[in-house]
Amino acid sequence: MCLLVVAWQHHPDARLIAAGNRDEFHHRPTHAAAFWREHPQLLAGRDLEAGGTWMGVTREGRFAAVTNVREPGQGRGRRSRGELTTDFLAGNMSAADWAHEVIARGDDYAGFNLLVSDGSSLWYAGNRDPDSPRELEAGIHALSNHLLETPWPKLLRLRERFRSALEGPARPGTLLEILDDRRPAPPERLPDTGLPAEKERLLSAPFVVSPEYGTRAATVILLGGQDRAQFIERRFDPAGRHNGESPFSFTLEQRRENRKEAR
Repeated sequence: MCLLVVAWQHHPDARLIAAGNRDEFHHRPTHAAAFWREHPQLLAGRDLEAGGTWMGVTREGRFAAVTNVREPGQGRGRRSRGELTTDFLAGNMSAADWAHEVIARGDDYAGFNLLVSDGSSLWYAGNRDPDSPRELEAGIHALSNHLLETPWPKLLRLRERFRSALEGPARPGTLLEILDDRRPAPPERLPDTGLPAEKERLLSAPFVVSPEYGTRAATVILLGGQDRAQFIERRFDPAGRHNGESPFSFTLEQRRENRKEAR
């Protein structure tokens, strides 16, 4: 993920509502969102290069999403950040225990921000944030490619439009429209993340369009409304054209007791 906003215990229609864009190189192989054969409870898209996912849910209402921290010139970590989400979704560990565990071994990964929920709480863990991990309060929270709530223009714009949309019923179609915002930030508001100005401008749009790298998928998730889950992934080609959609709706199963598993 490169841009994500989450409403936690904020809206009567669902205990958790998430909307996010995944930006990635177009040549990187990916499977569309589906329930995984080896983990039948897990619903997510799949990165075929490293085997993990950027955002997903389970039939029991677990949720996980990860964004990269933009660090120009930094190498890849010893382990893939996609396993941070996948292993949580495939396991039984509580969100609190998982957040503390991944920070304890955070040096194994390039910079990341992780959000995890076991249905009872929502936790943030970031290996570049000295104040993490921490439990998040009810409300709206947003992430891009820096620390939680870093006020980049695209994060502020998405969070405000998301907040306004949730003043009424939570409509997945409306949230997908909000994610499809291709306007870059004005030059005077561009963040300075160490990239050339032209690239900073390209990446300042909530929805990124370029031939080599851009928004590959937009995903909206609603969990817990009348014990139901909705999950919609909309995919795009290098020109930013809609080229596929995977909608899912299912009844949430009773959660297993959270427990810390031996690893």
